[in-house]
Amino acid sequence: MPPFEVPEGDPFGPHNLPYGVFSTSGSAQRRVGVRLGDHVLDAGAAALALGSPYATLLARPTLNPLLAAGRTTWSDVRRALTAWVTVPAHREVLEPLFHPLAAVTLHLPFEVADYVDFYASENHARNAGHIFRPDAAEPLTPNWKHLPIGYHGRAGTVVVSGTDVVRPSGQRKTSPDPAEAPVFGPSVRLDIEAEVGFVVGAPSEQGRPVPLGDYREHVFGLTLLNDWSARDIQAWEYVPLGPFLGKSFATSVSAWITPLDALEDARVAPPARTHPLLPYLDDTAEEPAGYDLRMSIAINGHVVSEPPFSTMYWTAAQQLAHLTVNGASLRTGDLYGSGTVSGTEPAQRGSLLELTWNGQDPLELPDGKRTYLEDGDVVTMSAWAPGPGGVRVGVGDVSGRIVAG
Repeated sequence: MPPFEVPEGDPFGPHNLPYGVFSTSGSAQRRVGVRLGDHVLDAGAAALALGSPYATLLARPTLNPLLAAGRTTWSDVRRALTAWVTVPAHREVLEPLFHPLAAVTLHLPFEVADYVDFYASENHARNAGHIFRPDAAEPLTPNWKHLPIGYHGRAGTVVVSGTDVVRPSGQRKTSPDPAEAPVFGPSVRLDIEAEVGFVVGAPSEQGRPVPLGDYREHVFGLTLLNDWSARDIQAWEYVPLGPFLGKSFATSVSAWITPLDALEDARVAPPARTHPLLPYLDDTAEEPAGYDLRMSIAINGHVVSEPPFSTMYWTAAQQLAHLTVNGASLRTGDLYGSGTVSGTEPAQRGSLLELTWNGQDPLELPDGKRTYLEDGDVVTMSAWAPGPGGVRVGVGDVSGRIVAG
């Protein structure tokens, strides 16, 4: 099928147009691409062919120059791309610049500057509290309803979808006896965390917090994110500080960044707040900053959960305001994760920790039971959001295969 003839209702139609970086067979050159159906448009070549003033910006091997250009440019480029792929007069020029998706190699679409991961789902936090503190009267920690909890991760191990994940090794305990020494070896409780990542474009000045209302001036778009977690390594190391080796070995993101402008129809209000918020987090007078993303998690092709992102207590705008409120600056290419997305139902939990209740209730898969991931397992996360006129907006899949260390 010709690239312009996208089937009606295709979640990657002209209403979407996510950005990525690709190379073609036999070439090491990386190019900015825009997805249309099952094809990729060479955006830089298209801009050059059509005499666009954005040709230099798009003819780069990474999205970072476009990210740094700011909201006005993001909107202008998106309008131009929409016209290029919908106006019939452009077809003859642009058709040779499309490549079948199956024939290209997709790369990490941007250079990651910093990586921060949050803990924004109340359902996930409550489940984790019940698992780890079963005797506590309240599963949430006292600070949870007052601020978005997070940790600073490792930007250098963010990898693109399809990259194998090597099972990490580290220290872990094999007994609850505090007198017993830890052992060293491969993690035996390797887990997933189904998340949404937000990609920062325009930077900010150090010492000047970013208010809630400026969120869309700085965040370019979102991507699916899997914050792989070695639960046994994490459990031994995280007291009294936060996650370290149990998280830093790999974080997978989709090859496609969905611009926020493609998700206007998916914006929703977050759940009702049950505690008063400090002014810098109080979003009662702000536009809705939640997103109605319908997520799906599959292990070896078998769907095990469908978490709803609309249930997230803390929004991406509040997370951005919180991570900069102390004066920390934003850099182009900063990535921050939402934290595990979990709904209220057992089939909506976003981690194996919750789905198996820390291994007590194994999952029944066609190829056998699972408490945590085994070598050879392939985890794929996908999502879509409501779009204009009832069409779906697809969010690029993120997948990874576990291999022995």
